[in-house]
Amino acid sequence: MLHKFPAAALILGLLAGPAVAQDDGRYSMERTEDGFVRMDRQTGEVSVCREQGEDLVCRLAADDRQAFETDLDALSDRVTALEERLAELSSADLPPEEEIDRAMGIMESFMRRFFGMIQEFQQELGTTEDGTRT
Repeated sequence: MLHKFPAAALILGLLAGPAVAQDDGRYSMERTEDGFVRMDRQTGEVSVCREQGEDLVCRLAADDRQAFETDLDALSDRVTALEERLAELSSADLPPEEEIDRAMGIMESFMRRFFGMIQEFQQELGTTEDGTRT
């Protein structure tokens, strides 16, 4: 990942003092022999920054990049596996619409008869649907 910051703005920020340099407190920067090390306090990401012309170019530190790439590879493998599984579960594996309608009709008939029997038992016992006696 490549970030560009104007070096002049960074230097002015560092010269203005810690309060300005850490305005929102998200990043901390330390000068090194080769440039700067920037740490994102929200994510823990560490970047190595170097001046290139008038820009400050930051790249993820090697350890972070490796961890990032490992996570990315794992997620890519999971997406591939999920896409393959989804393809296996295509609509061709579902029963035809007529068969679904027939099964729903049987279930509806069953439920109507079942609830009809409950009402008959309640009438025989002299109770209402909420269980009180009539």
